Amino acid sequence: MTRIISVANQKGGVGKTTTAVNLAAAIAEAGPKVLAVDLDPQGHLTINMGCRRPDELERTIYDLLTDHRVNVADVLLSSDGMGLDFIPANIDLSGAELQLVTEFGRESILKEKLEPIDGVLRLRGHRCPPSLGLLCINGAGRVDGRDHPAAVRVLRHEGDAAAAAHHRSGAGKLNSHLRVAGILPTLYKSRTLHSQEVLDLVKGAYPDLVFPITVDSSIRFAETPLAGQSILEYARTHQGLAPIGPRQSRHRPGSRRRRHHRGLRSAERPRERVRAARR
Repeated sequence: MTRIISVANQKGGVGKTTTAVNLAAAIAEAGPKVLAVDLDPQGHLTINMGCRRPDELERTIYDLLTDHRVNVADVLLSSDGMGLDFIPANIDLSGAELQLVTEFGRESILKEKLEPIDGVLRLRGHRCPPSLGLLCINGAGRVDGRDHPAAVRVLRHEGDAAAAAHHRSGAGKLNSHLRVAGILPTLYKSRTLHSQEVLDLVKGAYPDLVFPITVDSSIRFAETPLAGQSILEYARTHQGLAPIGPRQSRHRPGSRRRRHHRGLRSAERPRERVRAARR
């Protein structure tokens, strides 16, 4: 049976793409067949999968939703590095909601289009747009659970309340099996009092939904889209993988690895280098 997870939050910049990509890659690495669906016109998941120019794609999720002649096999792409399939998106998707307004059963078009392949999948992950519109509702159709990435900042916290209300009102009525799988604290900075206070605030508001892990803020996650890789490939020993569990490096024995100074600021570097820079 296919499990379907939708990664959603009304706010932008909270780590939806990072969560969707790396969750899908981690599960695919364990063996199950995984499909990632990009429902955001910005196409960030598509770019992270290694497609540098999504606007040049001939067919995307937009065609699947708006053209009855297009089936899922026509838009399916593969990421060899991550070992999973994905359905891409680009800016064309921004016009889909307007075109679907007059369609009968518009809230369940994605569900119907993907049903033919659900039998061979173990997991289907939806990366929803930062909105509560028709695309997000389609992303919630026949979904088993919704994972809400929540950046630990006050303004980002407001998106959690809106997403929860959306679940109770619209999406929850269309899908009786829909439930909130949990809220994932992202962009967490353990050294700042603000992050700790906001995390306590979210836990107080949703005591049974906040996952007992945090995804720390790190430049490594921001670098992965440019490399077209998941964090498992790009920085396998990174501390951000701690919630997933310890993993062994893919680097070959004896190979030279580039060393990174963890959290090392210019003021903390050896005095000799600082003096040399001043000359």
